[in-house]
Amino acid sequence: MQIHPLITTTAALTDLCARLAKSEFVCVDTEFMRENTYWPELCLVQIADENEAAAIDPLAEGIDLKPLLDLLVDNEEVLKVFHAGGQDVEIVYNLTQRTPHPIFDTQIAMMAVSQSEQIGYANLVESWLGFTVDKGARFTDWSRRPLTDRQIEYAIGDVTHLAKIFPRLLKKLIKTGRGAWLDAEMDKLADPANYANDSGQAWKRIRSTGRNLTVLGRLKALAAWREGEAQHKNIPRGRIIRDETLADIASHPPRSQADLAKVRGLSNAWKDNDIGKRLMKVIEKAEPLHKDELPERGTPGAPLGKEGALVADLLKLLLKIRAREIDVAARLLTRADEMEALAAGVRDLPVLQGWRYDVFGKDALALVEGKMAFAVKHGRLAMTRIEAALPEVPEGEVTAEAAE
Repeated sequence: MQIHPLITTTAALTDLCARLAKSEFVCVDTEFMRENTYWPELCLVQIADENEAAAIDPLAEGIDLKPLLDLLVDNEEVLKVFHAGGQDVEIVYNLTQRTPHPIFDTQIAMMAVSQSEQIGYANLVESWLGFTVDKGARFTDWSRRPLTDRQIEYAIGDVTHLAKIFPRLLKKLIKTGRGAWLDAEMDKLADPANYANDSGQAWKRIRSTGRNLTVLGRLKALAAWREGEAQHKNIPRGRIIRDETLADIASHPPRSQADLAKVRGLSNAWKDNDIGKRLMKVIEKAEPLHKDELPERGTPGAPLGKEGALVADLLKLLLKIRAREIDVAARLLTRADEMEALAAGVRDLPVLQGWRYDVFGKDALALVEGKMAFAVKHGRLAMTRIEAALPEVPEGEVTAEAAE
């Protein structure tokens, strides 16, 4: 594979992208810094196909990234391959308000061919190519110039290795017939809605107990205000106010700006400064949350109760067994909250639809309906069908039956 020198001009980037546009796929990775800023600062882009690879310096004076961005978001003929690409996709979205498409994520794909839930890049390389990646340059300051040869070599390795792994992984997916399982997951990764910065929805990311509409209304207003402050200053939102402090203010709002000095997590200066004044205005103007905006409870349907919780535990055990049997990540089949919803009587669930129903959902439903039970076969836990429905158990009694 040809490795190009660091690309620092628009002309060199244009030539590279013109060649890559003829490839079936390109592997993409980015290096960025976001510890001290609200918006991630793009510091390096690495890209490769099966024949060539290059690192692109987006901080180089005068360089225009348009040829690269056109390749990523406009060219539908070239598949864009990432590993754990959520943050990389976010950066492209921030620059274009669009996402790369079509897209393939090797971390997600590994869930369909192994029990790896979130396999790291180093482990991916070791499992497929048999060597250990040097992580020495991983946590360097990518914004500092000039970049060292070691940094560039490390960064380009992220895409050159991926360009060798992807075709092999794709062949395995085709062989197992599980490629279609990933369509929805890849579409979700490429959905622009995941990356749109809607300050009106920021409150949903903050852990807050209770469902008091007045409190949640304040939390929504405060979270939106914090987003605006952080964006304006281009600093992480936590540098304005931490989540737990924001939730505490929403639950126990100060009566006056002077009371801000008593809030844990705020400095004494808030009782006099301008940002404190703006915070108090937000509290004063906040309106109760509309009941239609209340998020659904963690488990749709009726509360689980003790018996329901036991059924949910059995479903989770069944999930572990099935994931082991077919060598697939349990997370790809379903999630814990879906198991709890199924135990509570909910039936409109993804796990009871499509391929998930065929692979796991129908057995999960059978377990809930008393048509399946656990058994031990050759020293291993397995599932067995029950021909006749189990007898009803009087309230307060516990039974365990399994039939071969």
